[in-house]
Amino acid sequence: MTAPAAPDALTALAVVLALTAALGVRGRRSARTASDFLVASQGVTPLRNATAIGGEYVSAAAYLGTAGLVLAHGTGTLWLPVGATAGYVLLLAFVTAPLRRSGAYTISDFAEWRLGSPAVRRAVTCCVCCVGWFYLLPQFQGAGVTLRVLTGAPVWTGWAVIVVVAVGLVASGGMRGITAVQAVQFWIKLAAVAVPAVALLAIWHAGGADAPAEDRSVRFERTTRVHVETGVAVTVRQAVTVTATGRLDGVRHDRAAVPLAPGRHIVGGGTELVFPPGAAVPHAERLTASGDGMWAVPPGRPTPLGLYTTYSTLIGVLLGTMGLPHILMRFYTSTSGRAARRTAALVPGLLALFYLFPALYGTLGRHYTPELLMTGDIDATILLLPLRAAPGLPGALMAGVVAAGAFAAFISTSCGIVVAIAGTVTQRMRHRDGVTAFRIGVVLALAAPLAVLPAIGPRDAADLVVMALCVSACSLCPLLVLGIWWRGLTAAGALTGLLTGGGLAVAAGVARLASGPGTGWTAALLAQPSLVVAPTAFTVMIAVSLLTRRRAPRRADAAMARLHLPEPAPAP
Repeated sequence: MTAPAAPDALTALAVVLALTAALGVRGRRSARTASDFLVASQGVTPLRNATAIGGEYVSAAAYLGTAGLVLAHGTGTLWLPVGATAGYVLLLAFVTAPLRRSGAYTISDFAEWRLGSPAVRRAVTCCVCCVGWFYLLPQFQGAGVTLRVLTGAPVWTGWAVIVVVAVGLVASGGMRGITAVQAVQFWIKLAAVAVPAVALLAIWHAGGADAPAEDRSVRFERTTRVHVETGVAVTVRQAVTVTATGRLDGVRHDRAAVPLAPGRHIVGGGTELVFPPGAAVPHAERLTASGDGMWAVPPGRPTPLGLYTTYSTLIGVLLGTMGLPHILMRFYTSTSGRAARRTAALVPGLLALFYLFPALYGTLGRHYTPELLMTGDIDATILLLPLRAAPGLPGALMAGVVAAGAFAAFISTSCGIVVAIAGTVTQRMRHRDGVTAFRIGVVLALAAPLAVLPAIGPRDAADLVVMALCVSACSLCPLLVLGIWWRGLTAAGALTGLLTGGGLAVAAGVARLASGPGTGWTAALLAQPSLVVAPTAFTVMIAVSLLTRRRAPRRADAAMARLHLPEPAPAP
């Protein structure tokens, strides 16, 4: 679906890249030591750090995925961003200040300092890399979708932009270089969604039309031409006659009128379908049409399978936020534990302000871009909506602004993840120069997801991010919570829990990427294993630690005192 906004989108991208380069050069000039590259010499103030965290947490899933979820499933999916924001409350209560007081640079450093085990450190390093690699996938895919939708460029061009920017920015300036970039880009993203959203709401209100309610079928308001980029199975709820050009249900047509009976139909890649006004919009098979208006129920009718998926996803998002390496690493840059707590307290407010707007795009998308329900390209909602609501120059300008915010999201989040992975790997290369080792880690961080991307095909950004959060919830979260709050955690317990929880979560994610969506309990467990695996990881860590209590670190009491006793007041 190439849009006529290519010049504006490319201009917006150029502006974002130029601003990013300027801020990166400024940070690079002051980045000289390994401490500058890893934690910005622990000198970032709470407000600046909070906006930087907001900048890297507002990722492809938040920017593109939230609007797409509301378009596809209705406002009943808003519990997902609410859960993501609520995860910071848990982070604030249980992790931020003690972790900062530990004095560790990375989660791996914390694990070895707390438990005195190189084996646990290596297991944590593997978990950090897996979480980061899963989290990078939607950033690359989002960049590819944005350039494809707005300019018609191949998806790999978006991947190339992210790689070039991440290498140039992170390898040259590290954490000090990206802090200013992420802080400024949060406000860019907020403005990029807020200003067009207000304008689109005014356009919709002036038109006097009601947006389709989530509990009734979404219909095409006018004659609509839908071009399907890749083959898709769709579910037709009401009989309709379409004009088809291409392959439909295995038969090739050339501008022929084809009746579609209710049920499942296969649309080939490159096929064009023309729907009459008032026709119910078919849903791509992987998108479940809303059947009711209940808020806290998964898409479709409430069933045991759907309820499990909802609660498992929510557990993964809540607990996973507590263990995200690129977010936790930002708290190491705070000047003290007290500053880290203040930083964490500011973040939920900033995220709540941002999340007001993607939901609005998804709701208006049901009125202006219903064809995305059929193509399944729901991540394009926020990109195409301005062009559909305001054809011509106004829509093209708004699309350019939205594109600028999208690339700000991809860049800031990708840079944060790359710093987290590179910093974790760097600490294992102690025989090398710190800055050189960090740059080697940058290459490693980007190479793995790039190798996987061509094989997994198009995926929803929100789905991919939830996979990363699941790995975090089942491995790093239990380690942090028990390591900070329970003296009895042993190296054997931590290692066994990490291998159990992290191993099962990573295996489920890889299987899901390899096999795609399925049906039944097996598919649900592979897609959302957090509700089963996270409690299992906690249980294994506790049980094995109790069995090996005599091997508890001798310095456990001193470590707990350092984590929880108040810090000395700063000198006057």
